[in-house]
This record gives sequence, C-alpha cells and structure tokens, in this order.
Amino acid sequence: MSPAEPLDGPTQDARADPCPVDLADPEQLHLAVRVGLAWIELRRGAAMSALRDHLFGSGDDALEQGQMDTLDLLAQQPSWRMSDLADALRVDPSTATRAVQRLVRSGLAARSTSVDDGRVVMVAITAAGASRHAEVAERRGRLMAHLMGAYEPAERVQLADMLERFVASIDTFVAPDAH
Repeated sequence: MSPAEPLDGPTQDARADPCPVDLADPEQLHLAVRVGLAWIELRRGAAMSALRDHLFGSGDDALEQGQMDTLDLLAQQPSWRMSDLADALRVDPSTATRAVQRLVRSGLAARSTSVDDGRVVMVAITAAGASRHAEVAERRGRLMAHLMGAYEPAERVQLADMLERFVASIDTFVAPDAH
C-alpha cells in the first residue's frame, strides 16, 4: 500500500460534477470554516507534535514523515528505481533523493546501481530499516485501532470513503489543468 492508496484502492474519486458550494450562505461558510480549522489541527495542532514523536521517535533518531513514507514503499518490494520511488511518493526526484540519503545515513536503506543498467540508481530497505518500519507500523496500528474505535462500524466505512474523496478532491483542485 502506498501512502496515497487506500487498502482496497480508491472507492470513489472526487465527484465528476461537484455539488456547488455557496460561501455567501452563512451555514455553508460555517461548515467550510469548521473543515478548514480541523485540517489545520490535523497538520499542526499541539497534539500532532506529540503524536509524531510517539510514532516516529524523537531526538537524533527521529524519522521525518517523508522518510517514513519512503520506508513504507521500500518495505513493499525488494528494490526501487529512484525515479519510480519519487513517482510513487508523488514528489520531485530531488525530494526523494534527500529522503533516501537520510535513510542511507541512518542505515535504514541502501543505494546501489542497477544490474541491468549501471546508470540507474536503486534503493532498498535494510534489515535495520525493516525492523524500524515494523516498529512504527505496530505503533500506527495501535493508533488506527484507537481512532477507528471512536466510530461505529458503518461510520468507519463512511469516514474512509469521505477521506478518500477529500484527498481526491484536493488532487483534482491542484491538477495542472484544473483552473
């Protein structure tokens, strides 16, 4: 599973015909503000720093979110071409290179040249990287069980569907031809 892909694949793309939103309507504006504030809290709320520390560690040994996203992908297959890894991470190749360099310096990933084409850089997770990934995955699993426990089973499906649609809507909004 890549960070951008849900477990069973996207269940629904952003609506082909979006429902109009009139921010001049006080009720719709209030809802938009609530969503915006919740988004801010998700990104930078006081609890997020503690959660990041819990999941990824703290101090010199801490992983950054981008490094963990990279480890998530590296754990899925024996090795990745750097260009394919950048595409899967949905980042610029230089951003992927920096994340991999930090993982290599920490002993969590290894770079090599392709046996098929010496010009191609390959990257793979190391045993230490797989162990670190498993530790974080276990902590994330406990977090997800806790978060999902706040919802009834039917609400969990709705939450997943709505979050997937939210992400797809953002992707549609920022697409090069969107505006």
